[in-house]
Amino acid sequence: MKLLVTGGAGYVGSVVAALLWETGHEVVVLDDLSTGHADACPDGVRLVQGTLRERAHDVLAEGGYDGVLHFAAKSLVGESVADPAKYWDGNLGESLALFDAMRAAGVARIVFSSTAAVYGDPETVPIVEDSPTRPTNPYGATKLAIDNVLAEYARLHGFGGVSLRYFNVAGAFGGFGERHAVETHLIPTVLGVALGARDEVPVFGEDYPTADGTCVRDYVHVIDLARAHLLALDACAPGVHRVYNLGSGAGYSVREVVEVCRAVTGHPIPMTVLPRRAGDPGTLLASSEAIRDDLGWTVEHDLTAMVEDAWKFALGGRR
Repeated sequence: MKLLVTGGAGYVGSVVAALLWETGHEVVVLDDLSTGHADACPDGVRLVQGTLRERAHDVLAEGGYDGVLHFAAKSLVGESVADPAKYWDGNLGESLALFDAMRAAGVARIVFSSTAAVYGDPETVPIVEDSPTRPTNPYGATKLAIDNVLAEYARLHGFGGVSLRYFNVAGAFGGFGERHAVETHLIPTVLGVALGARDEVPVFGEDYPTADGTCVRDYVHVIDLARAHLLALDACAPGVHRVYNLGSGAGYSVREVVEVCRAVTGHPIPMTVLPRRAGDPGTLLASSEAIRDDLGWTVEHDLTAMVEDAWKFALGGRR
């Protein structure tokens, strides 16, 4: 198939683009490089630089496309609270431009990188797909809005869409890994201490109702996540919008993550405990029973594998 990957110069998008290329697909990446990296675009994959508003119509008008995998987005929660208009315009507005370009080109198959942030502070865990959606920040709200638009485009225009909602992604694949100008994710933050980029790991709260008092979160290896996107692409059906959660269903605490990072790196990795952050739930876990039952997706990598691959990438395994 010929496929367009928006945001394919970013972390998850680059891994999915690489996996698509390795499995024999023709891949074109569209990325404005505002947070992505040109050298993260896999060899053999054409990179088109620009926003979705600027380039999606022209790129899709080339013809021959069988589907789109949509990763391009603003994704910093704090920034979305400080500047919500940037997120509504950059996420929802740009996505609408993409969907209109798809309609004009007659491309109706799409897999969308959504987020479990659409659920907000859940009433029960693990979270299932029909849990109430109550995002607590503009980032999550914009992603939910795009999910809803896709449902309408499926109903009105025959789109076949799948939205994949996931929490935390970690690890690396074939030289493609995580590198952000502003790093907010736990595992690269912890590994940054082992690399000497920071002195200690901040731990926000140790009095949560969890086994060791620190927050528990769901982590999925980036290659497991990428496989889910390929399965979702095959599952796209005209006129149908599906939603699937992606998670381990088990979860790891902050202390567990730090301990695994210590074991992998051989570094003591000091921690400092700080007060809780407002709005941080004690436990967030996603149920992935639906995508397991429907598409056969399972998690194949544990936390140690995620940290080992992320550490290799941090030490110079990057492209």
